[in-house]
Amino acid sequence: MALLDPPTRKPDGDGSLQVRLDPADRIGNAKVFAVYGKGGIGKSTTSSNLSAAFSMLGHRVLQIGCDPKHDSTFTLTKKLMPTVIDVLETVEFHAEELRPEDYMFEGFNGVMCVEAGGPPAGTGCGGYVVGQTVKLLKQHHLLEDTDVVIFDVLGDVVCGGFAAPLQHAERAIIVTANDFDSIFAMNRIVAAINAKSKNYDVRLAGIVANRSAGTDEIDRFNSAIGLRRLAHFKDLDEIRRSRLKKCTLFEMPDSPEVIKAREEYLNLARTLWAGAPALEAQAMKDRDIFDFLGFE
Repeated sequence: MALLDPPTRKPDGDGSLQVRLDPADRIGNAKVFAVYGKGGIGKSTTSSNLSAAFSMLGHRVLQIGCDPKHDSTFTLTKKLMPTVIDVLETVEFHAEELRPEDYMFEGFNGVMCVEAGGPPAGTGCGGYVVGQTVKLLKQHHLLEDTDVVIFDVLGDVVCGGFAAPLQHAERAIIVTANDFDSIFAMNRIVAAINAKSKNYDVRLAGIVANRSAGTDEIDRFNSAIGLRRLAHFKDLDEIRRSRLKKCTLFEMPDSPEVIKAREEYLNLARTLWAGAPALEAQAMKDRDIFDFLGFE
């Protein structure tokens, strides 16, 4: 990864320097998705169940957690796994000394799991960590037998570092709830994705409504800026309990609600695999969305 070179590339965003993808580090033929959303909205739950759904459809899946908390994949692996940064530190950052089994672990139904981790607070850039993770995967030829890669990205941070997965992704998915804060954050993420799309192939696929009984505010916002709802997951206690049981929704006891939610994940995976059309949504200015959302 290197810094953006303003004279030779269009700026991703005004007033900032961005980490830049080395063309040699591009992921191969796999379909690559980056999952974003407000902190605590359920991105990891969504990512892990979506990975499980892709695997249930017969695809070879790799999920990459991009949060220093390294808790993206624990419902797939049943434990917190060491991060790429952790294992690099053990070999004094000599990446050539690592083996794939040092940082990649098999989870539910064959889903392969990597936790990129992150630098200590205030000491480095998350984009570097994502870049090093992809480099390791390519060096060990671990992407050649992968059909789907899912990046589960930290909160709604839209700096150049944590926007780095957008440089690898084909489509970006935003997880949101039917409330002011979630939709406000989604709007900022739309702006970040549009900025990255100036120089990279990533485009918006749509949004996933999560933990929401209804979707009226989400749908009204989507209609206003050109977004699409791909799936809707209500605030089910079974989903909360699956996290406590450290398992995916596909491993929970059958109930009408669980079966319906599983099918929604499978349909979401089918839609994404078929090739979700790129959206040309335009984010609102902060003041405009503040006035747009909510009731009189």
